Amino acid sequence: MRLTGGEIVAEYLIAQGVPYVAGIPGHGCLGLADAFLGRESRITVLKVMQEMSGVHLADGYYRASGRPLAVFTSIGPGAINTAIGAGTAFADSTAVLILTGSAHTHMRGKGLLQELERTRDDDFASVLAPVVKRSMRVDTVEQLPGIMKRAFNVMMTGRRGPVNVVLPMDVQCAAAEVRMPRPFASSPRGRPEGDGCEIEKAARLLAGAKRPVILAGGGVAASGAQEALSRLAELKGAAVVTTMAGKGCFPEDHPLYAWHTGSKGTSVGLEMTSSADVLLAVGCRFADETSCSYRYGVAFAIPPTKLIHVDIDPYEIGKNYPVEVGIQGDAAAVLEQMACNLEEIASKRDITNPAFVKEIAVERKAWEAHVARLLRVRTKLPTISQVLHEIRGTIARDAFLVTSSGNTQAQMLQEFGFYVPGTCITTGGFSTMGFTLPATIGVKLAQPDRQVVGLVGDGDFMMTMQEMATAVMADVPVTMVVVNNQGWLAIKDLQMDAYGEERAEAVDFERPGGGLYEVDCAAAARAFGWNATRVDSRSGIGPALKKALASGRPSLVEVVVHRRYPYSGSPAVGWWDVPVPAYLKKRRAAYEKARSEERLT
Repeated sequence: MRLTGGEIVAEYLIAQGVPYVAGIPGHGCLGLADAFLGRESRITVLKVMQEMSGVHLADGYYRASGRPLAVFTSIGPGAINTAIGAGTAFADSTAVLILTGSAHTHMRGKGLLQELERTRDDDFASVLAPVVKRSMRVDTVEQLPGIMKRAFNVMMTGRRGPVNVVLPMDVQCAAAEVRMPRPFASSPRGRPEGDGCEIEKAARLLAGAKRPVILAGGGVAASGAQEALSRLAELKGAAVVTTMAGKGCFPEDHPLYAWHTGSKGTSVGLEMTSSADVLLAVGCRFADETSCSYRYGVAFAIPPTKLIHVDIDPYEIGKNYPVEVGIQGDAAAVLEQMACNLEEIASKRDITNPAFVKEIAVERKAWEAHVARLLRVRTKLPTISQVLHEIRGTIARDAFLVTSSGNTQAQMLQEFGFYVPGTCITTGGFSTMGFTLPATIGVKLAQPDRQVVGLVGDGDFMMTMQEMATAVMADVPVTMVVVNNQGWLAIKDLQMDAYGEERAEAVDFERPGGGLYEVDCAAAARAFGWNATRVDSRSGIGPALKKALASGRPSLVEVVVHRRYPYSGSPAVGWWDVPVPAYLKKRRAAYEKARSEERLT
């Protein structure tokens, strides 16, 4: 079969079942774009407004479907624009194929338009090196079939992640006789199981635990291990606590669910993880937010808590805490193995602790009472807590909610219940702003028959608001809820929390002569061709959202929310290591003492 380089890429993506490619054509990818153009009936090009958004869109699609998309760019700035999206996917272990144009092979090092060559010839791959699993540069057309095959294998095996394929302009257009690999025949299959001896050791340890806690991380969602997790938790009567990336992998109305731990945690989650005698951590990195910046006893007390750590990536096991048992393997496979071992033990003796199960219920109830108090706060404008409550009461049980970072995400973690696994889509370790809108489009493309709602702050929204054009051009009926508080309020709250209430700086959106600068996001959405409504009362949120979801069009509900501390966000329960200038140390010490006393009561 004689194909150009661009045609090889397009045909292999089609063979892999990739329905969409997202990108912006430029002189550095004309050959590739033309190959897509000739195959429009089999693969659709999504015209994004910024390449970073293309990666976020593909990332959202993967999280909601388990299938990767491709993103294509020109050489230079367009290619570099993918870095933030790649960093997000890399930190959260999601698969995206990033195809970037580059200098002709015979002109490398000459300094042609948009080439980076002062350190190394055609050195763009170095830009993405820290944020992709692998970067592959093609030198000849004949190499491309093998490189495409390997790119998918790297993306979709082990710990998932983005891959970059660098395509020189001449290789995209040159042709050769090639044999195209068949994806199924070229892909490894099956799940890596854990070592049998270590599984037995872990099962015995868990069976004897009086205060067993399962910490479910992003690896549970990535491997589709939700059923195995539920089976194991119910068999033992273990509390299930989630990390940021694990949020939503366990039904959050289940009596064993103990919400979230860490710096954006909950009282019930922190109590469970800090007092566990055996902690089974599955697919989690023990990052600083999960671990309350490693302050002993706040999120974890390891030891004396005995840690069983399961991860597909051996690099993570024992990295931040010593393990009693370390098991490398796929989360679903290992949890199934452990459940089988535990069932055998349970057939001979009772392995549950009813008193601990009752304690979980008591702690859950206390946290729910705290959230209920937040909902009763009386302010002129609705609070974010109240917005979350209205959204949950309006959308379907199996609806997807997409968030980025900031107060909307923090409070979602603490207050918003997910009942169907996989319906929480949020940025984790890279905490990326600008993710929500393009990712929401990707999720809706992956799940067209489900409700998909993006929840975002005004500052975050404005980072990628141009992608409203993408939703209209692609006819994707997404629904966005934008909470407008005229500033970077998550950072303002952090400043006031850590440095003192008078110390907030460079966070409000202000006019030169003073006074707040407020963007009318609903008016902007209408200018893009969206259906849009602006509300400033709690009672208006539900009806506006219901109307938006029923419209069948891209729709935005803007909610002007309360912005004065402390009800601009919600009280932090965990601890986060925020450095404080020496001249404010006494203030910080007093603050921490007060927080410690609050926790004791």
